[in-house]
Amino acid sequence: MPTADPVDLVYPQLDTENSRWFFFSSASRPFGMVNLSPDTEIDGAWGSGYRYKTDTIKGFSHVHGWQISGLSVMPVFISEENKDAVFTDFHSKFSHETEKVSPGYHSVELERYGITAELTSTKRVGFHKYSFPGEGRSAILFNLNTILGPSANVDGKMEKTGDKTLSGSLEMEPTHRRPKPFKLYFKIALDVDIDSVRQDQETGNYLVYTDPGEKNVLMKAAISYTSLENAATNMDSELNHWDFEKTVADSKREWNDLLGRIKIEGGTETAQRRFYTDLWHALQGRRTISDVNGAYPDNTGENFRIGQLPLDEHGKPKFAHYNSDAFWGAQWTLNTLWGLVYPNIMKDFALSLLQYQKDGGLVPRGPSGGNYTYVMTGASSTPFMVSAIQKGILTEDLESVYQVLKKNHMIGGIMAKAGYEHDTSLGGGLKYYLEEGYVPYPIPDGDFGGHQDGASLTLEYAYQDWTLAQLAKKLGHQEDYDYFLARSKNYKNVFDASTGWMRPKDVDGQWREDYDPYQHEHGFIEANGAQATWFVPHDLEGLAELMGGTKKAIEKLNTQFQTADKLGFTSGSSHAQELHPEYSRIPINYGNQPSIQTAFIFNRLGSPDLTQYWSRKVTEKVFGGLSPSTGYNGDEDQGLMGSLAVLLKIGLFQMNGGTEENPSYQIGSPIFGSVEISLDQNYYPGKTFTIKTINKNKDNILVKSGILNGEKVEGSTISHSQITEGGELLLKMGRSE
Repeated sequence: MPTADPVDLVYPQLDTENSRWFFFSSASRPFGMVNLSPDTEIDGAWGSGYRYKTDTIKGFSHVHGWQISGLSVMPVFISEENKDAVFTDFHSKFSHETEKVSPGYHSVELERYGITAELTSTKRVGFHKYSFPGEGRSAILFNLNTILGPSANVDGKMEKTGDKTLSGSLEMEPTHRRPKPFKLYFKIALDVDIDSVRQDQETGNYLVYTDPGEKNVLMKAAISYTSLENAATNMDSELNHWDFEKTVADSKREWNDLLGRIKIEGGTETAQRRFYTDLWHALQGRRTISDVNGAYPDNTGENFRIGQLPLDEHGKPKFAHYNSDAFWGAQWTLNTLWGLVYPNIMKDFALSLLQYQKDGGLVPRGPSGGNYTYVMTGASSTPFMVSAIQKGILTEDLESVYQVLKKNHMIGGIMAKAGYEHDTSLGGGLKYYLEEGYVPYPIPDGDFGGHQDGASLTLEYAYQDWTLAQLAKKLGHQEDYDYFLARSKNYKNVFDASTGWMRPKDVDGQWREDYDPYQHEHGFIEANGAQATWFVPHDLEGLAELMGGTKKAIEKLNTQFQTADKLGFTSGSSHAQELHPEYSRIPINYGNQPSIQTAFIFNRLGSPDLTQYWSRKVTEKVFGGLSPSTGYNGDEDQGLMGSLAVLLKIGLFQMNGGTEENPSYQIGSPIFGSVEISLDQNYYPGKTFTIKTINKNKDNILVKSGILNGEKVEGSTISHSQITEGGELLLKMGRSE
């Protein structure tokens, strides 16, 4: 076991040179509504937030979420020289040498002012501790009207409501992805008297002067997306004291509980630290938007309304409501990790997705601002929901769940919409998929959104149809099962036998001319044809047959891995480099979601040794080490890459997203001597499941044999029920002969 608590091993600065608005987190709780941290860049969803190489802090903002931002504050000293300029000239240098960062806590020294700022939070309340040692008037600048990450904060207003309290609101302007404005309400409380409040007429922002004699100031900032009253309720319910250190300790304890659900032994200190950093990322990014009393913002209709989540017998919300990036790629990441280790989290998100459906008519694939964004493509929530059902996590009203998921797969459903296609349902090309068996490229109807790449859309729809077919089968809908199973074979319609690759096809059925399988996009979503060809997780045997047999398929994929190995398995070190000619032609890319399942394809084709060999190589090159300059190559989509790294390191993976009856887990190559998973006994009968390796060293990375609870493991898979009943999997490791 680690010598330190898991929370103390987390390295929050991982990959922060490539950070974007929702990536970095410090003073935050798991999935917190508030995720308070310093911002060194504030303009744009990409290249913003906490950027390690930028040495200037431009404020401490409370919301870093998918397409949402808000409530930026900055402690300052006011003198005669800066009293008027401070509203536009307030940034301060800082140094990483005096900075302290850990889950739930952040401390920096603002060199311009000599102020030490410490941050922590509850789920919905930011808690600040400022030390003002210098001369001058201490004050706090509230930048309520400013560009902040993905959008501008506008119409910011604040008023003094008591000797030590303030209230206000601001609006986040719509973005290309979030089509409606989104309002944030806040309640502020200080532990010292407020001397005065001054609003700047030019910027509209506010300067709050504290008592001149006070050198240490505590400030609480509670938020709500529904009302000022609920912001106050959130503060009263979650932070009814002024003990800053207690809040830090409580946050550490909450993180430690979740991170400690997986205990590891062995490996280097760096490997252990990176593991818990990966796990930490799997438990953040997607943000709570409901209040402590269950009120939540519903923007799905023509007019904004305040919704109310169902309450339990104690008057508490049965689940939380969330702001979330897409579940695109979650079938190989969150489905497995959350479903096994955090089933309560998986259920919460499933119920939240269903609440959106109750309000707006469709199960979303990535909601923001209480509304649909149509981020990415397809019906990516279907595998997530089906996996939760097949694992016994979501058990209520399954027939209704099936019907609303089915709606998404038909004309009028979310599958018909391309990325960010808010007003039409033509860009996803679903009518062609249903009539011709594939989505053409280009789609002749026109450009209506993003990612209108027909070959990839065909592959995604076919896989998602297969997962829905499994639920139809479970519920006894034989006709639907046959229908969606037949649709799941549509992937064959974009496989070109003459080249051996998936290939875009136009509306007349003609293959794309001068086809280059290594050209990025142009028919494929955030991928090239070589990477996307393997996106058939539900029928790899059928894909191999198209390629001329299992042996040829294995040889083909192995060659791709050998080439990708020389390039480090990623398209450069940031998401932005995928289009760069130097990086885009890589045949397997573990820097983005479309081909992250490929190492485990060998397992399904009867060569588990190649799965173990290549998954270990990927783990070492892509997900090993601790540095601000790399880590996830700039594309850690709210837990997806963190979860993938965890699964590779514990040696468990689910090719089809855990969507079949009694889902199976493929065995990889664990990097630790022991991995103990605490099973949630509210969902599973077992107490713990432990994976132990013997004869493990840097050369012995192949699994020579496995014993599960005293019985020999046949093949390279074990079932969900075998794991959740608890016990021990013993893996004897060796090297290739």
